[in-house]
Amino acid sequence: MRDLLCFNNVIIKGVGITVLFLPPIRNVIGLKRNNNEKEVGNMEGSKLYVGNLKYSVTNDQLTELFSAHGEVKSVNIIEGKGFGFVEMSSPEEAEKAKDALNNTDFDGRPLKIDEARPPKPRSEYRSRY
Repeated sequence: MRDLLCFNNVIIKGVGITVLFLPPIRNVIGLKRNNNEKEVGNMEGSKLYVGNLKYSVTNDQLTELFSAHGEVKSVNIIEGKGFGFVEMSSPEEAEKAKDALNNTDFDGRPLKIDEARPPKPRSEYRSRY
C-alpha cells in the first residue's frame, strides 16, 4: 500500500478513496463514555440500594416488600440514614424488583432504587480538617 492516510474513519489510498464506516471504539469494546451513563437492562450484581426510607422502616418490612419480586437473600438498613441495601438471589430478580418498585410509594415516600455500587476505599489516615 502506498500513501495511506486515515482521517475521521475515511482511509485514502494513492489513487482511489476507500470509505470505512467504523463504530466508535468505546461501543466495540462495550465501554461507557463516562461514569454517569448506564447500560439499560444490564445489571451486574444482585444487590440494590434503596433510598428515601423513613427512619422507622424495618428489615422485615423491606423483606416483605421485595419478596414479591423474587427471593431476598439479605436486607441491611443503615440506621439513622434513610437508606439501606437489599440483596436478591440473582441479578435478574434484582432488575425485576428495581423496575417494579423504583419511584413507587412506600410508607408515604417514593422509593429510590438503584444497583448498589461497591464502597469507596477508605484512606488509612483521616484528614483533620
